[in-house]
Amino acid sequence: MNKKPVVVGIGELLWDMLPAGKRAGGAPINFVYHATQLGAEGYAVSAVGNDALGEEILHELDKAGIRHCISVLPYPTGHVQVRLKDGIPDYTIVEGVAWDHIPLTQACLDLVSRADCVCYGSLALRHPDSRKTVEALLEAAPQHALRFFDINLRQHYYSKELVEKLLAKANVFKFNDDEINVLRDMFHLSGGDDEVCRHFLDRFHMRYVIFTAGDKFSAIYSPQETSRLDTPKVTVADTVGAGDSFSGAFVYNILTGKSLKEAHEAAVKTSAFVCTKSGAWPAYH
Repeated sequence: MNKKPVVVGIGELLWDMLPAGKRAGGAPINFVYHATQLGAEGYAVSAVGNDALGEEILHELDKAGIRHCISVLPYPTGHVQVRLKDGIPDYTIVEGVAWDHIPLTQACLDLVSRADCVCYGSLALRHPDSRKTVEALLEAAPQHALRFFDINLRQHYYSKELVEKLLAKANVFKFNDDEINVLRDMFHLSGGDDEVCRHFLDRFHMRYVIFTAGDKFSAIYSPQETSRLDTPKVTVADTVGAGDSFSGAFVYNILTGKSLKEAHEAAVKTSAFVCTKSGAWPAYH
């Protein structure tokens, strides 16, 4: 029997403070949640505060079957105020929290050195402490591993310099229909969405470029082929974590030997399911 793929999310672990109450979240850890539910050996690399919210979120990870390499620090556990308008979230991200100061530990380096996929975004690099750690961990990832950069642009916590640096470390790049416009301006690109996607595929020698256009469609590009699928129509509770669930399902299916098309179909189906539930970590059973 093949071993389970080892999937690691590095970055923000936080509480999404939703109108209906708080839910565990943070993009790279959402990604791991979904890969774990589907059968991966999933790990979270982050930091929490020495407080009740930190204890509670570690309990949530354990309950979800997510293993972790998480430091407890003298900063508050991260949280985000989420306002929903027609199910679409608007985030206000609190600064000066534990995941801004993720330390580089030998345990985390050892973990990443056996990963089949490492997922990261731009947000966790807003502070120099976590930036240094994330960059060092990406260097430790094996050559064969997927290095999945979900750009995840939030508020003002990014720059062209940072995005270019993270692209250079990636072999999978994911962005959505809002982010593509920022990228177009940032890199002075003309042409349609398709051309922009192919630009990143070619220029940065990606294995995959993933473009999600909300309730319209999604497209996945590899050097050999392209898959485009319409987004299923569902009754949306909220879209918190929908993109991360897409990513987690895609990666799990690719790592377990599915074709690009099959992995894309699984990603679309998983993301549609998550949209029908509240929060980023709905129960699968």
